[in-house]
Amino acid sequence: MVKPKIDGKRLFVLDTNVLMHDPTALFRFEEHDILIPMVVLEELDAGKKGLSEVARNVRQVSRYLDDLLSISEDDKDPMKEGIPIGMLPQIQDPTKHGKIYFQTKDHIDRLPDSLPSSKADNTILNVALALQANESSKTVTLVSKDINLRIKANIVGVHSEDYFNDKVLDDVEQLQTGHYELPEDFWDTHSRDIDSWQEEGHTYYKIKGPLVSEWSVNLCLYQPNDNFEAIVREIEDEDSDSPTALIELLTDYRNDSHNIWGITARNREQSFALNLLMDPEIDFVTLQGPAGTGKTLLALAAALEQAIELKRYKEIIVTRVTVSVGEDIGFLPGTEEEKMTPWMGALMDNLEVLSPTDNDEWGVAATHDLLRKWIKVRSLNFMRGRTFLNKFIIIDEAQNLTSKQMKTLITRAGPGTKVVCMGNVAQIDTPYLTETTSGITFVVDRFKNWRHSGHITLKRGERSRLADYATELL
Repeated sequence: MVKPKIDGKRLFVLDTNVLMHDPTALFRFEEHDILIPMVVLEELDAGKKGLSEVARNVRQVSRYLDDLLSISEDDKDPMKEGIPIGMLPQIQDPTKHGKIYFQTKDHIDRLPDSLPSSKADNTILNVALALQANESSKTVTLVSKDINLRIKANIVGVHSEDYFNDKVLDDVEQLQTGHYELPEDFWDTHSRDIDSWQEEGHTYYKIKGPLVSEWSVNLCLYQPNDNFEAIVREIEDEDSDSPTALIELLTDYRNDSHNIWGITARNREQSFALNLLMDPEIDFVTLQGPAGTGKTLLALAAALEQAIELKRYKEIIVTRVTVSVGEDIGFLPGTEEEKMTPWMGALMDNLEVLSPTDNDEWGVAATHDLLRKWIKVRSLNFMRGRTFLNKFIIIDEAQNLTSKQMKTLITRAGPGTKVVCMGNVAQIDTPYLTETTSGITFVVDRFKNWRHSGHITLKRGERSRLADYATELL
């Protein structure tokens, strides 16, 4: 269904979850006005205590509202006339912002008897109904991330919308995969202005042609027929009609002679991923794909190889967001690492694969102790303010992180540190996050043109025939 375009001035009524999700939502509605119901302020007050990300967001919203009240003009009543949002010093263009209003009086209950007004969501809905009756010059829109509240709003005749500003893309299918299949006639159409040379054991090509404009830096190219696999290193004259691409042939990690910590890639995408993971010039790698495609195994193998064998990194740090699939198991005793152990089942399973099995019992135990010495499990809750030097950081289950949490983690990286984010956008367990608003979608899209980052979408499962069939069937 195509939604009609709404013209003219609008008045947005904000639900509490919008501000809890994004404190800067106050500044995201351009020239339109915003109203905050009284019950929203009460819910914000109730959620301000604690060390969670939501509590921090609520406190930031309260600070923004305090700043707005402090800049209101003395000769005007901010509660009646509204506060111009553009007067805040952090607003670059004051003319592009409307006013913020607060609910200052009770409204007649306009809700049907089936919706009790004592419930917070229904109170917000009643405010929107009253404004719709009184503000004939503006289109009143209720903005909420609560799907059920939006459905109720449509039932009673109030226009409602999701909060769209945090959406990275309109559709997750638009997200880049990190690899590009070359057509069969590629060399016929691109071989006229081609240069090739070898340098320090690497083969390079400089190519011009119509397809170069579709490429991005660190995009993996392949041609299935002749097993050609390369990566785009640079794109020159990007804004011109005939840009030039510098590409480099990739290492085939499916070959046993190129094994990483004893494992080899089982398909093309895994080989691409290992090339990105093993490249010291790439500081940030994102791996996206369904369960069983080998994301954790590849990242761990590359981390162990580079930390222990190549001495590029001093330590391997593994972390993930602690969101339960089912009921929470409650308080966990012990140190930070002991508390995180139940959440790191995937790490332990993959360590068993990476540990040699032909040794005796003592040898296997010694190997496990060695790997545990190099690998440190850390909680996301204690990352703020830290700086990691010469570390290999693996962030698992990154689809459950918000864009703000992802920024907090990635900015912890100091000199010589590599960050790897892994996730599956089809398995999001965090409330109010979707495939298009997930933190991993955010960073994949924002980092796509940076020369020191790379992304690969893994598609083919390699866990077992049972797991592959279950993924397709269920």
